[in-house]
Amino acid sequence: MEPLLDTLGRTLETLRVSITDRCNFRCVYCMPKEVFGRDYAFLDRRDLLSFEEITRVVGVFAALGVRTVRLTGGEPLVRRDVEQLVEQLAAIPDLELALTTNGVLLPQKAQALADAGLSRVTVSLDSVDDAQFRALNDVDFPVDRVLEGIDAAAAAGLPVKVNAVIKRGVNDDGVIALAERFRGTGHVLRFIEYMDVGHTNGWRLDDVVPAEEIVRRIGAAWPLEPVAAGPDSTSSRWRYKDGAGEIGVIASVTQPFCGGCSRARLSAEGSLYTCLFAVRGHDLRAPLRAGATDEELAETLRGIWTRRTDRYSELRTAETASLPKVEMSYIGG
Repeated sequence: MEPLLDTLGRTLETLRVSITDRCNFRCVYCMPKEVFGRDYAFLDRRDLLSFEEITRVVGVFAALGVRTVRLTGGEPLVRRDVEQLVEQLAAIPDLELALTTNGVLLPQKAQALADAGLSRVTVSLDSVDDAQFRALNDVDFPVDRVLEGIDAAAAAGLPVKVNAVIKRGVNDDGVIALAERFRGTGHVLRFIEYMDVGHTNGWRLDDVVPAEEIVRRIGAAWPLEPVAAGPDSTSSRWRYKDGAGEIGVIASVTQPFCGGCSRARLSAEGSLYTCLFAVRGHDLRAPLRAGATDEELAETLRGIWTRRTDRYSELRTAETASLPKVEMSYIGG
């Protein structure tokens, strides 16, 4: 099959699927409590794509060349019976199936997810300092219970990556402690520059800790050397010279990688976004529920991708940062 290319020659290889807009955290850079409070109107369950609808859409994407699917949210593990969705998706041939989670429910869910066919898991963890972590998640949840979730995933045989979003003056003083906690564990720790996703997190460029600075700080404590990254990788990789593993840095702000972006994102209510920073999406739920055939859906997807021009991070300015973009809780980062 010929690869599906957009206007800049980028292939469609990865699909991120948000399965819920709800979350049991209120992280200050994603779902701040002053916006996503008690009265916030989340999507009604009937507005969400069903597991069967998600599986069907993913199957069409797989026929167009997608080889990696990542389940996101919100927090995907709050969606009831999520392991049943994993089992359905795992039946699609030649598909790597990953999941990103805050780790809260992994102690209960990890083995069932592994048994259902999940390939790997990424856990979001922005600090290993308990007080700092409780403040960041803003629901007073202890860090030890997320670490238990990571251990549960590893015990179930799931490879684990740990993602940490770093914000200046909030948790950048914990970079070394994060690195120390995961050195030698076999888990890859990735640091992510604070990004202007959505329009409710009050993003400012001054809040960004550049990836180069993060690498320099860690390298001063434990010498690092670069590792060649794959052609579709979003992170720059570094390994400890003493053999204690590696770290990654995702520098969407200071070192944009739009030129190699092969990702599409399906929101919780069935809209397709061709960029993390998109202002609007393409409704797939309506044709799905109106009886569109797989070939008709495929033709719609071909049309969307082949017209794609997105390169937001390369064009980012103070003006673009203030645009009313889709919230991370709908498309999962």
